[in-house]
Amino acid sequence: MTEPRKPARRTRATVPDEKTAEAYDAAWGVEAPIGDAWTARPWVHTNDRGEAGKTARKRVPRVSHAAFEPAPGRDPIAILAAQEEDRLQELVPLRHERMAESPFAYYRGTPAVMAFDLASTPRSDIFVQASGDAHLSNFGLFASPERTLVFDTNDFDETLPGPWEWDIKRLAASVVIACRANGFDAAAARAAAMAGVRSYRQWMARYAGMRLLDVWYASITDADIRDAAEATGFLQGRVGANRRQNLDAIFNKARRRDGMRAFESLTGVVDGRRVLLEDPPVLTHVADERALASLQTVFADYRATMPENRRDFLERYRFVDFALKVVGVGSVGTRCYVIVLEGRDENDPLILQAKEATASVMEPHLQASVHPSHAQRVVVGQQLMQGTSDIFLGWTRGPGGRDFYLRQLWDMKGSVDTAILQPIGMNFYAGICGWALARAHARTGDAAAIAAYLGTGDTFDGAIADFSETYADVNATDHAAYLAAIRDGLVSTLTAGEISMPAVVKGEVSKMTSAVKAKGAKATTAAPSGKAGKASKPAPSAKVKGSPKK
Repeated sequence: MTEPRKPARRTRATVPDEKTAEAYDAAWGVEAPIGDAWTARPWVHTNDRGEAGKTARKRVPRVSHAAFEPAPGRDPIAILAAQEEDRLQELVPLRHERMAESPFAYYRGTPAVMAFDLASTPRSDIFVQASGDAHLSNFGLFASPERTLVFDTNDFDETLPGPWEWDIKRLAASVVIACRANGFDAAAARAAAMAGVRSYRQWMARYAGMRLLDVWYASITDADIRDAAEATGFLQGRVGANRRQNLDAIFNKARRRDGMRAFESLTGVVDGRRVLLEDPPVLTHVADERALASLQTVFADYRATMPENRRDFLERYRFVDFALKVVGVGSVGTRCYVIVLEGRDENDPLILQAKEATASVMEPHLQASVHPSHAQRVVVGQQLMQGTSDIFLGWTRGPGGRDFYLRQLWDMKGSVDTAILQPIGMNFYAGICGWALARAHARTGDAAAIAAYLGTGDTFDGAIADFSETYADVNATDHAAYLAAIRDGLVSTLTAGEISMPAVVKGEVSKMTSAVKAKGAKATTAAPSGKAGKASKPAPSAKVKGSPKK
């Protein structure tokens, strides 16, 4: 009979004493990145993090966020004029026209004005990687590297470490402004703003209770959005069936808006060669062959910012063409280029966007970026905030010392046209945006401290709704003053057809150019096989709207 095995001898666990624990902390050597502001590092016990949030409530009561009073001497037009000094002056009038279209369009173009305003508002000094421009239209759909459709914040031109409150205030104010543009009454607009803030608060509490790795890997997929719609009753009943169809249409449209769609829409054959088709002022070649030599350095520096395996893959493409492209509302006048690369053959395109990066609008009111390049600041901020980022995201310094970041132009890109949303649709969309913003802040800041500050009630929600209503009034007044300045000739506008593109391509713009001479060439479209077809212009991406009506 076999004797029973004796249990292994247990040894007494060795617990590091206090001195050893301090030595371990010193060995890890993590320092606070931003002065006295509370951040997610270095490590602090969860209980202490929660207490930090509650302590901040005493110093900055949640109800204090309700108030806003414009500062004496505030001059939005002067702030905008200062921002435009370094832009392409021939395109600035087009920016003015786009901003003049509505209070919401004006709001989209004035993050610098709001940063100035927010600098004087209460803040808990719990810092995150802030977007700096988290309005409703700066969230959207795109493809993950695994080809899953995800929803996230998607504009990082102004990103910088900063107060989390600034982002939620910019989001909530945009909700109220969008609701007013759609003709909603005050109660419906307030309900939508509170839906966005409530979603942010509730999701922040959930992220505060999650493992750090789970927070890091969290994303919002199309399936997650469907599940959320089901859970909230958004898809119930006969009306719900129509909403389900509309939601599916948004997702399907985003999946179709990919690199091949951009290739077919924006390029054609000129003198037997595939090039970007002119569509002034939206898409225009620049012509200065003297600058061609600089492109080699620009592209080499860009590739050097990528991991070695991705850089090796990217170098399998060849450079085909590029052109100046007008984008967005607030970005009009900045230097933005579309770049066409070719892989195996012309049926295998890769279209990149190179967008100029300048100082964040938050920098005058916070500390300057620690990154030597504004484009690097944008790229790092995007990689921190997004659950998944473009595999071709990188940066470079162009001719004249200007910073550019590069990414794919379209990669299953989709957006929601807020102008067609009804109240229940606006509530749902604001909630999804609040969710995405909470996830981005939880990745980069102290979710436990923020959640403890927010609490479980709706005190903060109501305060931000109050702020948003007041700020929407201020924005409407600013927009009216902007229109008056246009009428008085203090702010210039031109229709798109009146903009002189030959003037645009002179000077600094001509420092980046195409090897293809477009002058005098006959443009013809072609199928990917290269066979010539009828001449046409591409449909400008700026004209593509988002979703069917809900």
